[in-house]
Amino acid sequence: MCGITGYISINKPITHSDGYLKAAVSTLNKRGPDHIDFYRDKNCELGHARLSIIDTSPEANQPMKDKSGRYIIIFNGEIYNFKEIKNNLLEKGYQFSTQSDTEVVLYSYIEYGEKCIEKFNGFFGFCIYDSQDNSSFLARDRYGIKQLYYSTNNEHLIFGSELKALLAYPIDKTIDTDSLNMFFRYNYIPAPYSILKSCKKLLPGECIKVKNNKITIEKYYEYYNNTAPSTDSYEDAQIKIKELLYSSVESRMVSDVPLGTFLSGGVDSSIISLIASKFKKDLNTFSIGFPDEPLFDESSYAEEVAKHIGSKHHTFQLTNNTLYQHLEDILDYMDEPFADSSAINVFLLSKRTKEHVTVSLSGDGADELFSGYNKHAALLFADQQNFQNFLIKNMGMIFNNMPSSRNSKIGNLGRKLSKLNTGLKLNPLARYEEWASFMNKKDVSTLTQNKKIINPIKELNFNNFNDYLYADFNLVLANDMLKKVDLMSMANSLEVRTPFLDHQLVEYVFSLPTAYKIDSSTRKKILKDTFRKDLPEIVFERKKHGFEVPLEKWFQNELSSYLKDKVFNNNPMVKEGFIDQSQLSKIEFSLNKGNSGDTVLNTWALITLDNWFRKNLI
Repeated sequence: MCGITGYISINKPITHSDGYLKAAVSTLNKRGPDHIDFYRDKNCELGHARLSIIDTSPEANQPMKDKSGRYIIIFNGEIYNFKEIKNNLLEKGYQFSTQSDTEVVLYSYIEYGEKCIEKFNGFFGFCIYDSQDNSSFLARDRYGIKQLYYSTNNEHLIFGSELKALLAYPIDKTIDTDSLNMFFRYNYIPAPYSILKSCKKLLPGECIKVKNNKITIEKYYEYYNNTAPSTDSYEDAQIKIKELLYSSVESRMVSDVPLGTFLSGGVDSSIISLIASKFKKDLNTFSIGFPDEPLFDESSYAEEVAKHIGSKHHTFQLTNNTLYQHLEDILDYMDEPFADSSAINVFLLSKRTKEHVTVSLSGDGADELFSGYNKHAALLFADQQNFQNFLIKNMGMIFNNMPSSRNSKIGNLGRKLSKLNTGLKLNPLARYEEWASFMNKKDVSTLTQNKKIINPIKELNFNNFNDYLYADFNLVLANDMLKKVDLMSMANSLEVRTPFLDHQLVEYVFSLPTAYKIDSSTRKKILKDTFRKDLPEIVFERKKHGFEVPLEKWFQNELSSYLKDKVFNNNPMVKEGFIDQSQLSKIEFSLNKGNSGDTVLNTWALITLDNWFRKNLI
């Protein structure tokens, strides 16, 4: 895992000094603390910050050239089947100087051209520059595990693993007001948009080609519409899923540095840790506990699973004070406004985990793949036109008057019923969008004085339940879950690998019938049934709990002055005309009155936005 950045000139030689490139790479130093280096000629400059995982020798440092010196690569990620590809290249006469997967990617491109990407099983963002014909090839992995930002005009392409690398160059820093609306709507900004008009995110499964002074962006991978429905029986599908998961985990345990797994005690991380323990007897597993917040503390479940699989388990107890002490570091590392508050937990889990290992496996992706969210149960319920559906649809006044909060059971129930009532009245596309969002459209438009609300999934069809899961992959997984893990793990120089996102497994599970994944009583049905005999029953009995932090208490105590003096009043975005002061005051009033619910999340979004704006644009 590393950080990459670069500048590719389109029409004329580079005239600026190397100061921009060095500044850009320095912003990525936590992604790659082991080695920093540069390549530069008259048409292209590339920078790389390395976190050594495979072949930790200096020979594997980047930017890396082929033996002729014609091709140069900067690579961020891991290719798990690189040894198999390497053997094929050896048979074709290629000679290698390292044991790294980076060199395999480079020579694969030389041999197969752009089609090389179809051979890679892994996650990545990379750029390969051909200095002879002045062309470049950039790509992001199939599901967007790694981020890749870019900015283009008639003179250049600038790119980087994080937006902050692009900000080191003198680019236009005008805020994209439509993206600002999406940020408040979803608490993140979906690709291809970014907070700045001049910058975009490359979509998962896309590549950029720079040749003959032209920049083209193409989709190289599409799995959903190209996957034929499976005819496997439920029992055969279980066998296939287990085989694919075992293979995926085994391939992701190749490392020249210490490796462990995240273990929350939930279904997904427990399965990954179970399988990993079969290949590594002295496996280290890691979880966090919240002694101050019993409602959020799931560490006892993790400890029970660890005992069952025989791992060396580490539980990091995080008090509210510990969380708050790291708040500034977490906010400062965010490269654009991002308001998933569970990023705080991921940051601290990564920080403590890095004290023991450099690579960790996680259970990310399973919820979106097998339908594990409450939202999925609600979507399935909404598609059924029965009496219960009719009843809830017509009880809006009752639900809207119930307490609404994420910090109590009755409050959380009221919040869910109110949201369910609203969604049942909408068509499938609008319903999904509503349940995937946080602030409603009217409040967003009032807050920003901008009525344009882009629907980032408007091109998708919603004809069956798998369409919802595909939307999750495109919206929630790529832009929230994976971005969160990438940012917060890289802030601590920790590589996180995601076995559930092996493309062979994803393609197979998407081919299965909806009934295999979810029914009226069970989410992630086939995944649970496949591993039910291998793990303690309590793993499957417990209800899914969010990975949350006690924001409301902070707002009432440690952050109260900051909110009053900087966010709700004297907000620089109000002065610049991006946010309406009267609406800010309404949010403040609602928060102080105790009408928490999504008001707490909206306030957190305002904090992350304010911090980013003050740091980058003032």
